[in-house]
Amino acid sequence: MTLTLGADLVSPVPAATVRTRVTVPLRFPDGYVTTAEVLTFDGLADGREHLLLGLGDWRGALARSAAGGEAPLVRPHSECLTGDVFGSERCDCGPQLREAAERIAGAGGFLLYLRQEGRGIGLYAKLDAYALQDAGLDTYEANLALGRGEDERDYTAAAQMLQAVGADRVRLLSNNPDKAAGLDLLGVEVTERVPTGVHLSPANARYLAVKRDHTAHTLDLSLAG
Repeated sequence: MTLTLGADLVSPVPAATVRTRVTVPLRFPDGYVTTAEVLTFDGLADGREHLLLGLGDWRGALARSAAGGEAPLVRPHSECLTGDVFGSERCDCGPQLREAAERIAGAGGFLLYLRQEGRGIGLYAKLDAYALQDAGLDTYEANLALGRGEDERDYTAAAQMLQAVGADRVRLLSNNPDKAAGLDLLGVEVTERVPTGVHLSPANARYLAVKRDHTAHTLDLSLAG
């Protein structure tokens, strides 16, 4: 996603409303457990079934933010079936999801699970892109070779969900500067960018290096271990 921001440009987004709230106990493969309040929504701009998971003392975090204190910790996490569910090491998505759940539960905030597989191109197209990567293209070149954008994600629904629960200010848990720019553009103030850990493996080293070099992700691969 490429954004051009004007000096005071904020794009208004239509309001979404909370549809369902349900408490869900979570257990990750490594044994970490926590509890989330999972919210669904009506009126999301793209019509997809995105989720907001309230973790830790998220109500307290909202109250502190409203009083001028630290904003809640938030991660917009794009769905990755291969990494999140099957543990693929071609990306760092699964470890980032696991890390985010614990860090947000500790601080109080929200995990947004966004149905934007393959940076928005879909599961089958992502696997087509994997095949092109196996032939030598990098992750962005492969998308372009398929006639798609380098990054087709849109964060309007993310902004709608945050605004629906009163989170107009957030600390963003992400290495991706485009997520911060997108939320700021949509009226959600990013008060701080908080990088995730670096989840390096032999299978994803090139993938992470390209994200660092091509789209300025906050990744110090020299410190990974």
